[in-house]
Amino acid sequence: MKLLDQLNQDMKDAMRNKEKQRLSVIRSIKSELQNESIKLGKEVTDEDALTVLNREMKQRKESLREFEQANREDLVAKTKEEIDILNVYMPSQLSDEELQQIILDTIEEVGATSKADMGKVMGAIMPKVKGKADGSKVNQLVIKSLS
Repeated sequence: MKLLDQLNQDMKDAMRNKEKQRLSVIRSIKSELQNESIKLGKEVTDEDALTVLNREMKQRKESLREFEQANREDLVAKTKEEIDILNVYMPSQLSDEELQQIILDTIEEVGATSKADMGKVMGAIMPKVKGKADGSKVNQLVIKSLS
């Protein structure tokens, strides 16, 4: 099932069940997908949708950090709930072992030998793990592997 179809069905369910928070997040995702479609001038593909979902997730995680630093527990709880709702639509995340193996294979592929090759490695890895791993986590593991 395409993401947009899934969102429409889930939106109907959220309305029926009077789940305001879930409905709000789904509407937000749909709105961002529509904006992306207008920006691209065509219907969004699953890959474009994944980009939008990643962007939404990243924004919420940044907000969560800021709310935690400001001791705004009300907003922390709300943002965590939004992240949980968004996770439903994200592809399953790679385990640490799978991610480490992809990193080692990519380092070998590009012939990286030091931290100076970090850009080459990251450029080759990120398309492989798009949506399946957090970029900062990948970055840390690559640094550790190149040390």
